[in-house]
Amino acid sequence: MKVLLRTEVVGVGRRGDIVDVADGFARNRLLPSGWAVKAAPAVESQALAMRRNREKQEVQAFKAAEAAAGKLVALTLEIPAKVGSGGRLFGSITASDIAAAVRDRVGIDVDRRKVVLDEPIKSLGTRQIVVHLHTDVTVEVAVEVVAEKS
Repeated sequence: MKVLLRTEVVGVGRRGDIVDVADGFARNRLLPSGWAVKAAPAVESQALAMRRNREKQEVQAFKAAEAAAGKLVALTLEIPAKVGSGGRLFGSITASDIAAAVRDRVGIDVDRRKVVLDEPIKSLGTRQIVVHLHTDVTVEVAVEVVAEKS
């Protein structure tokens, strides 16, 4: 059965795509949930409008990510942490901490899952951390862990 997707469905297609799916999947899942409508010749213009809107949003998201990357590339984030003997931290600095520091310092919301951190930071020092802002925009941010002043 041919259907017009009204939202992105993983493994099937994106909003505005006309796809051919199994009849049962369309009847039991896509149509009742409102994720798709049955494709008819009159739906073609609606599909075209959805694709144009999707492309416009993707361009805006890409431009916003590039602007954010321009702000982050020259930035060194200082993250204060409690330190024990030998420069070891009490606890660790995680991707959530780095995302919160970006939000507080620059005002850019970064999803913690987009911060690439192989393992939590457990010592003082400066590191280069990769942040994925968009599928095509990646930036390295310098993160400096400093001793918290008590």
